[in-house]
Amino acid sequence: MYHPHLEVIEREYRALILNNCALDKLWTGGRWLEGPAYFAAHRALVFSDIPNDRMLRYDEATGTVGVFREPARHANGNTRDREGRLVTCEHSGRRVTRTEHDGTITVLADRVDGKRLNSPNDVVVAPDGAVWFTDPTYGIDKDYEGARAAQELPSCDVYRIDPHTGMVRAVATDFVRPNGIAFSPDYRWLFVADTGISHVSGGPRHIRRFGVDGARLSGGEVFVECDHGVFDGFRFCERGYLWTSAGDGVRCYNGEGALVGKVRVPEVVANVAWGMRARNRLYICGTSSLYATYLATNGMAYPS
Repeated sequence: MYHPHLEVIEREYRALILNNCALDKLWTGGRWLEGPAYFAAHRALVFSDIPNDRMLRYDEATGTVGVFREPARHANGNTRDREGRLVTCEHSGRRVTRTEHDGTITVLADRVDGKRLNSPNDVVVAPDGAVWFTDPTYGIDKDYEGARAAQELPSCDVYRIDPHTGMVRAVATDFVRPNGIAFSPDYRWLFVADTGISHVSGGPRHIRRFGVDGARLSGGEVFVECDHGVFDGFRFCERGYLWTSAGDGVRCYNGEGALVGKVRVPEVVANVAWGMRARNRLYICGTSSLYATYLATNGMAYPS
């Protein structure tokens, strides 16, 4: 008998879930939680509380949450690079940064062709060290999740930062509002959410799939459409299933884009990340609370 937070839609979902694990509410007190990134060496999850302009840290060993960085330039998406460093998208900073092992901050990108970025949203790092990120305007549209400011770039694009030269180049320019971003387990595909319905009536609320060839993308077909809220942040498990935020919790899609099951959460979900040593616990950023549940699958070995 599965716990009520697990909804089986297709039989294959049963192989991914456990029948004796509840949905744990680990902490509450945020306004809009986002950007979870797990650091196995510290047994810690770093995540953002965007409107409160702070980054928080959940300690697995003690079950406590404390402030990691405040102010945080309205940080949103976070990830870990291959050297175990924190890479962050900053809304009001309008930049992508890397936190070095000694705590200093390196700016990876803040301008394109001399113009300031909009407000970097979510980020992933490829095996070659290249940083890929999305750049919608959510952090400059209002003061709530950033600082209201003029848009200097003509569009909202997906970018790649070259690991050798530091050059920032747009790799996908046909989005309305690019948002969540993640690689498939084999890194052959890049998936990017478009939440353009927030700015255009009847606009996109889907995830697109691109083929990856070095520094270039191809394709870009719609992989899945959302019928409840929008897809924001998401991650893959090793078996190739996509676990994505949505208005009704976390949804799980197979490689063909079929919805196979849900993790029901009592708040709108913004993003997810895999944690624990075996990467078998899914951390979930709800609107104001951090949740987690154990599963019978494991997250990608990198990034966590």
